[in-house]
Amino acid sequence: MPALVIPSPGSPAHPRATDLREGPTWKDAPYPVLVLGADGRVVDLNPSARQVLADRRGAAAGRDEAPSWLADAHRSLTDGTGVPSTTSRAAGEIAGRFFEARPGPVTDGSATWWLTDVTGRREAERSLLGARRQAEVRAMVSSTLLSSLNVPRCAEVATRTASEHLADAALLVLPPVGRRYAVTHAVRGGPAVHTSRLVDPRDVPGLAEALQGYPPVPARWIDPAALPEWVVPAGFGGAVGSVIVAALPGHGVPAGALILLRSSTEQAFGPDEEEFARLFAARAGAALSAARLYSEQSAITATLMRELLPPTLENVHGVDYAGRYRAASDHERIGGDFYDVHPGADASRETFVVLGDVAGKGLEAAVLTGKIRNTLHALLPLASDHEQVLTLLNGALLSSHHTRFATLVLACVRREDDGRVRLRLTSAGHMPPLIVRADGRVEEAATHGTLVGALPSVSVRTAEEWLAPGETCLLYTDGITEARGGPLGDELFGEHRLRQALRECAGMPGEAVVERVQMLAAQWLGTGNHDDMATVAISAPRTARR
Repeated sequence: MPALVIPSPGSPAHPRATDLREGPTWKDAPYPVLVLGADGRVVDLNPSARQVLADRRGAAAGRDEAPSWLADAHRSLTDGTGVPSTTSRAAGEIAGRFFEARPGPVTDGSATWWLTDVTGRREAERSLLGARRQAEVRAMVSSTLLSSLNVPRCAEVATRTASEHLADAALLVLPPVGRRYAVTHAVRGGPAVHTSRLVDPRDVPGLAEALQGYPPVPARWIDPAALPEWVVPAGFGGAVGSVIVAALPGHGVPAGALILLRSSTEQAFGPDEEEFARLFAARAGAALSAARLYSEQSAITATLMRELLPPTLENVHGVDYAGRYRAASDHERIGGDFYDVHPGADASRETFVVLGDVAGKGLEAAVLTGKIRNTLHALLPLASDHEQVLTLLNGALLSSHHTRFATLVLACVRREDDGRVRLRLTSAGHMPPLIVRADGRVEEAATHGTLVGALPSVSVRTAEEWLAPGETCLLYTDGITEARGGPLGDELFGEHRLRQALRECAGMPGEAVVERVQMLAAQWLGTGNHDDMATVAISAPRTARR
């Protein structure tokens, strides 16, 4: 009877056999091969398998017990047919290396098992999975951190993400303000907590250097037992076993430092984890730096914006004032139209009112608007002489680098003892104010003049008007009358519609007048484009106010 040849691993078919130990082929195989009996013990093995089992025991091996994972697989293999299942395979560890085992034919409960060392492949797969996980974490960190331009929120996201994916707890220390440090900490599974501490960073090895942007101190150099109490957050649990301190690089200056803590029951941080922690810190530092830069710019913008926004108007020296402003772009708050009310020192002094329109719109027009408002504020001691004020303003604009001009309406307002309000109105290239009488008549103030910032000199005519109790004088810019809309979207709102709207406002308070005018102009526009729109109402109250 010819000797039986055992097929190599992966053969599509396994012939039936009468004696698995006949033939020399499997003993000469470069793979470890073991023959297991019905009881799961080693019956025979080739030299490669003998060496593997010897490494496992640390001594020369003959017949011996098979690894438990292989014996379990062998016992579940026999199905009485003598042919192993196509899915019959096992995998496990022997002497620190990982093997996959595939069975040959089964006879009388015995089977030949072919072992393949897959340690290298398994480590490569593990490295690939680790790299893929790190890439996913980096992508998640970048999208999450950069989604917020708020510094505390950014610090909160960074610490929570680090505690979930890198360590058992994380602390983020921001650069000091004075001698106090803003510290955000989070424990895995818990919320981020913000605190402000008076600490000495030199108490934590590597922290002072990280806050100054120096290269990091290796984790193996940091003694966890030497950490101060404030570094270990409440709820950490157990002792600290490993620590990483990483700098947060910013835009030119350090953005802070990141401290990662791992408990003594976990494996210490390895070199790859340290490298990944520094990559994480770099992204967190970039996000924090961007958030801080945005916050600083927002604070500067808000400070400058306060000087450019139109003021809130109210009753001054017995006269009611109301104003409304709408910028050309709905996402902007400032533009080329403006108004101001400068109260007199007391009720016997005139209140100086100005409404203006700078050529153009947007930020550039707003810059010139701010200059004109500041210049007029400096000229308040001369406010009673409108022509002199406009002449000085015209000279100031001509001497600047601006090439824009402006139109203005100036008004000096004072309430008399009989309840009437005296107005002195001067138009410099602007539409004359409209006066709404108590009986519904709408009159135009008899004032006109040249615009400022364009010609060497200005020429103006001042008109004097009186308001009886319940009457209103409206100052407005051309954004109202030139609002283009209507049924076809190409018709101007026009002065005649404005006058008609004012006739319907007879006897109404100034606040209601400006509100109605702005509402009608907005309805006329619909969703169309428009210029800046500003309105100011000066009203004589029906009853005296204290």
